[in-house]
Amino acid sequence: MRVLVTGGAGFIGSQIVKHLIAAGHEPVVFDLAGAPREKPPAVEWTEGDVRDRAAVERALRGTDAVCHQAAKVGLGKDFADAPDYVDRNDRGTAVLLAAMAELGVGRLVLAGSMVVYGEGRYVCDRHGVVRPGPRLPADLDAGRFEPLCPECGADLEPGLVTEDAPLDPRNVYATTKLAQEHLAAAWARATGGRAVALRYHNVYGPGMPQDTPYAGVASFFRSSLARGEAPGVFEDGEQRRDFVHVSDVASANTVALEAVRGLAVGQSRPYNVGSGDPRTIGEMARELAEASHGPAPVVTGEYRLGDVRHITASSERIRSELDWHPATSFSEGMAAFAHAPMRAS
Repeated sequence: MRVLVTGGAGFIGSQIVKHLIAAGHEPVVFDLAGAPREKPPAVEWTEGDVRDRAAVERALRGTDAVCHQAAKVGLGKDFADAPDYVDRNDRGTAVLLAAMAELGVGRLVLAGSMVVYGEGRYVCDRHGVVRPGPRLPADLDAGRFEPLCPECGADLEPGLVTEDAPLDPRNVYATTKLAQEHLAAAWARATGGRAVALRYHNVYGPGMPQDTPYAGVASFFRSSLARGEAPGVFEDGEQRRDFVHVSDVASANTVALEAVRGLAVGQSRPYNVGSGDPRTIGEMARELAEASHGPAPVVTGEYRLGDVRHITASSERIRSELDWHPATSFSEGMAAFAHAPMRAS
């Protein structure tokens, strides 16, 4: 299968390219000029911006499917980033889908994100499954980080989020990722295409960008340790996440490319992509510090408005329907990541 990988020079995209080659596919990389030059041998490379319709159409010609990874990621610096997030993520996706419709390319695997869920799944002993609202600055300032039951104010037990959970994006990036899914679903219905949205959880591994406000928390900690500084852990470090290795995310894309052909015409389907082994932010910081023989993490009590407290995935759907299983354990992955090369940006 000839597959266009938008953002194919990026952190996740470059790993997908390698996995596609190993699976016998023919990837075509489409990425911005000046992107890191990690070109596997004999891979076709097209420079361009996903918002440029003519460039996208040139790259799409002769392809069978698309892995759409190109996006602006992370929480960003402040709301001033909002126009750029919407432009890159949503307008860029709309341009790509319009070009796919024009050229008759009917299979899409979209890089989605767990951020579309907002706060994760919570259970109250008295009221069952509940949806706490956004955390208030006054509570965060006072160190009250845990969401409480919106009905009775009791403590809640966090749990695993399934793909059928209500969607509730809590920041600009999350909003654009949900819009990408809606655009893909609309494209599938209008054109008879087929789309899979892979809702990545916290991806980490070699090739992560460093020293940028748009990278993930694992990158922040690695960058601090590389400077000989203690990782600064926000809140109390007890935030739960699902850390999934980039090689496992790449293998999920390869599996999804095969599965998308089996969807009904006009169908789109989301899948969580996580390790299935929830850990806290503090645990991750300690693992990295110990593996790199660096200073112990410091819990700062700081917070970022728009961050969620707990979000962990149930990846049962992709395991049962697509027979995908992550191969890298938390301890193994973090030990390797502590010494793995990173990108300058």
